[in-house]
Amino acid sequence: MAGCNTDCVEKPIARGFEILGRFVGRHHWWFFILPMLISACLGGGFYFLADREANGIEEMFTPMNGPAKDERRVVKEYFPQNDSDFSRLRLYTEGTFASLIIVTPTANILTIPAFTKIVDIDREVKAIEVGTFNFSNLCVKKGDVCVSNSIFDIVKTPNVTTTTIDYPYHDNIFIASEIGGVKLKTGSTEIESAKAIRLFYFLKEDNQTVTTMWLQKFIETASMMQQEEGMTISYFTSISRDEEFEKSSDSIIPLFSLTYALAITFSITSCIRLDCVRNKVWVATFGVLSAGMAVLSSFGLLLYCGMPFAMTVATAPFLILGIGVDDMFIMISCWQQTQVHGDVEDRMAATYKEAAVSITITTLTDALAFYIGLLTPFGSVQSFCMYTGTAVLFCYLYNITFFGAFLALNGRREKSNRHWLTCMKVPEPVENSEKYNICCVGGAYDHGTGKEEPMPINNFFKTYYGPFLTNNWTKGFVILLYAGYLGSSIYGCFQIKEGIDLKNLAADSSYVGSYYDNEDEFFSEYGPNVMVVVTDSEFQYWNESARNSLDSCLQNFESLPMVSQNGTISWLNQYLAFGKMTNLNLSEENTFKRNLSAFLERSDFVQDVNFTDNTIYASRVFIQTVNVSTAVDEKNMLNELRETAKDCPVKLVVYHPAFIYFDQYAVIVSNTIQNIVVATLAMLVISLLLIPNPICSLWVTFAIASVIVGVAGFMAFWDVNLDSVSMINLVICIGFSVDFSAHISYAFVSSNKRTANEKAIDAVYHLGYPIIQGAVSTILGVVALSAAESYIFRTFFKIMFLVIVFGAVHGIVFIPVFLSFFGICGAKVGDEEDAGDNPQDNTYQFKQKGNDNIACENNF
Repeated sequence: MAGCNTDCVEKPIARGFEILGRFVGRHHWWFFILPMLISACLGGGFYFLADREANGIEEMFTPMNGPAKDERRVVKEYFPQNDSDFSRLRLYTEGTFASLIIVTPTANILTIPAFTKIVDIDREVKAIEVGTFNFSNLCVKKGDVCVSNSIFDIVKTPNVTTTTIDYPYHDNIFIASEIGGVKLKTGSTEIESAKAIRLFYFLKEDNQTVTTMWLQKFIETASMMQQEEGMTISYFTSISRDEEFEKSSDSIIPLFSLTYALAITFSITSCIRLDCVRNKVWVATFGVLSAGMAVLSSFGLLLYCGMPFAMTVATAPFLILGIGVDDMFIMISCWQQTQVHGDVEDRMAATYKEAAVSITITTLTDALAFYIGLLTPFGSVQSFCMYTGTAVLFCYLYNITFFGAFLALNGRREKSNRHWLTCMKVPEPVENSEKYNICCVGGAYDHGTGKEEPMPINNFFKTYYGPFLTNNWTKGFVILLYAGYLGSSIYGCFQIKEGIDLKNLAADSSYVGSYYDNEDEFFSEYGPNVMVVVTDSEFQYWNESARNSLDSCLQNFESLPMVSQNGTISWLNQYLAFGKMTNLNLSEENTFKRNLSAFLERSDFVQDVNFTDNTIYASRVFIQTVNVSTAVDEKNMLNELRETAKDCPVKLVVYHPAFIYFDQYAVIVSNTIQNIVVATLAMLVISLLLIPNPICSLWVTFAIASVIVGVAGFMAFWDVNLDSVSMINLVICIGFSVDFSAHISYAFVSSNKRTANEKAIDAVYHLGYPIIQGAVSTILGVVALSAAESYIFRTFFKIMFLVIVFGAVHGIVFIPVFLSFFGICGAKVGDEEDAGDNPQDNTYQFKQKGNDNIACENNF
């Protein structure tokens, strides 16, 4: 039954590819030219790149179905924004704004000289003009006056040192968001000194074109303010995150040329031969070109189809290059195991029969791993997985067409014994003379097998590495090493942090980073001012029992460690106090409703109650959060506020615009686990189909789990958070780790050696070099990203590096040792002879996954 699992799946596929290989070998020019024409046509899709770019941070890096987006819809429905009666507290979005943080690192900013400079800076900002528009035309207003910064209402320059300023509330005005680095007088709420002042400039949203131009002019102006004597000025606008995020992709454009240079160099080095006929320099070059065509075609096709192009997709070409080079190595390797004097069509048929099956299964698992990523609710992950998964399929398609056709062309050159560079015929080596000469003699081969001569490095794994690895002392050390690896990884998994810091979405040199740093340093004591919305239109605000229930819920909020007990702003409490002062019986419905509108207008609470047609459809109060400075604090705050609202007998919704970004904490872990479990189960099914022993299939699954735990654990040690960016890579690592482990496991099972140790040696003999070669080629494909100025691209490199290194170590160190303890995985061998000693009988028919350059026999 186990044997049928492999034969029933593999033999029909192999037969089909054998026919295809012969057809490609016979009609090579068609298969060489048509893919280039198709690639050129599909590449036209890049014309739409600017229209398809999706660099909105909310769109790409927050959950599409996040609860905060539903909460925002509720707030927007009941409490629409009003530019003519602006209140920053009551915004359901961040608004359109510019901001400055002015810092005096060693002195008190509340001095006459410092405050004079701040007033001058404020005047300079308000003088910014765009055409006929200036700040007074564009600003949001309270009545007919532009909304000012509270600090200027409280303090006048000549009196700055004598004015008493209370903190965090001054005459019921919350000033903690405008004054930072505060030191209070002993036993008082009065400010003694402060280090930072933050200014906000909010704009109307009715003319986005003009306001965007004004904000861009503000950025230019603020960038020249940074040199103010004795002050550090950082700046930010509502368009800064998205603009700087989009710019950060520019930092990797120069790295593409470096990456392709590395890939071509490595490919040529791996394929170079001193034999001037057998040299595969041009084959390697066209293999890299094939991967480039795959990126061009897949991206162009999806751009034609309107698929959003997130910035994370910019990392895909680096990865596809590594995958394409791997598949190329398999094709070359299997070509070298064919008879050198055979017809090109026959050699192509034999090559496709072996190699095409291998890269087909590689494509299946890798593409599946990417497409499973479409299950995530993050737009950046979906975009990356769609583009990369499609590129993997095109990479496969061009490997068996375009690259195969060039391999056939190269085969015709070799059959004519022509020089790799000049294409001039050269003499074959004569017996008892040098086998080849890089200049004028070539075409040597192994006369015993009729195939090209194997690479010497394979013998290193058979003669030295394999016996060393299966030595009992070495096995003991490997077990201890694995225990240390696993223990460290598990410990790291408990240390990993969740969520992406928004400043990391911009380039390292961006002005956004310094603004966020100053915000964290001087303004993190008080967190968001959260709306608590009563959404029950039948709630009886005049009923004392109902009010007591609501008060009890608010007290539950205030009892939370991250909520200030004295920071609640409630229209209802103020209304009841007003009723008590004016002797109104607000416990009577008609009296409550009759006087409500007048009270709201006079008290500035008009935006907090949706009172229409004599019905209160919704209302809101505000609670002040405190000490929310880290991602863990944000996660805990969000969860506890929502849990408290859920437990309240009154229908409540909690909301703040920042919750849109905090929502990632609610889903990132569960979605990552879901994707990993689904992908792992899919790989297990594939392994059971392709590896003729269920126990060894379980070893493959074990290796996948082990690599994932290692990558996740060491992410924490390398300062990588669990976020939508790293989630992409954790899904990828399943596809890559299954390659290494499946190859070794299948090689162990398929070996005709007698003992478990001999099977392990045989497996690393055939696969040691290909695994290292595949690991190096993939790492070279992404290593240039380590020099990027963007957190996203450096994170991609870090995790891919961990995936490949850990996967390769499992493949050539851990798994062979573990399998050597379980000889039951191997096929039963009754023959006393060591059938593998005869090179004629040692054809290694490995037809499984090939991402790590699995050879068909003795590899190169």
